[in-house]
Amino acid sequence: PVHTLAAPNMALRQFARQSARSLGLRSDVSLAPALATRGMSTVIEGLKYMASHEWAKVDGDTVTVGITDHAQAELGDVVYVELPEVGSEVSAKSTFGVVESVKAASDVYSPVSGEVVAVNEDLADSPGKVNEGAYTDGWMMKVKMTDPKELDALMDAKAYEASCDQ
Repeated sequence: PVHTLAAPNMALRQFARQSARSLGLRSDVSLAPALATRGMSTVIEGLKYMASHEWAKVDGDTVTVGITDHAQAELGDVVYVELPEVGSEVSAKSTFGVVESVKAASDVYSPVSGEVVAVNEDLADSPGKVNEGAYTDGWMMKVKMTDPKELDALMDAKAYEASCDQ
């Protein structure tokens, strides 16, 4: 099943403000009008979610990672995506890349630790794929996880949806 969240919401506005501050950008600009024009955001059951708005799809010991539909809607049109190198190591809850939009730039965090086994090369030339299909063509990296127990710290769809509604 697919769930939808009404936008805007407090959690994502806070995320945007914190991201803007960490980048030295003005954080007093309201994103509410832009969010309202995007309407509803999608949350997919079966995926795992971070409070920082990344999703994880587990397939054996490989985890595909991207940002949520809700996050891309808040960011607006994505114009640049910085991803790690294949073969590099990432750590759970640590930044692995950056997503830049016409509004702001935001760090992206890994839900699990492990080796990056693939990155979405298409995003270099077509970063807008993150907006067009956050859970499909907009995936960012695949990680061969080293500690499956880290998945226990992630939220399911229902918990993520509830966290966004706060």
